[in-house]
Amino acid sequence: MARKHSKRAAYDDFETEEETPVEVVPCWLCGRPTGSNIVWHHPVPKSRGGRDVVPMHPICQQTLIANFTNSELQRYGMDVEGLLANPAIRKFVDWVANKDPDFTATIAKKQR
Repeated sequence: MARKHSKRAAYDDFETEEETPVEVVPCWLCGRPTGSNIVWHHPVPKSRGGRDVVPMHPICQQTLIANFTNSELQRYGMDVEGLLANPAIRKFVDWVANKDPDFTATIAKKQR
């Protein structure tokens, strides 16, 4: 059977598929567009019966985990406005608002 293309020929004649634009989803907490790393976070922890997931930046998820217990997150549920009423979260969201979508930093654990 004859070859369709030469063994040593370049691959220029192959048709390339056009890349479809990737839909950019906003972060559930800060509202910025997500970058290459997306964390699918359970607003109500799975241990508390949560099933819904929302897209978040890793740094936003780390901030929530550092500032709230699972019981507190269960009480807030899907209410992002309630979370933003917390002064620590509001300060974080204001600080991260002008950062790159793939920005990451170390988040200090809350002293309990």
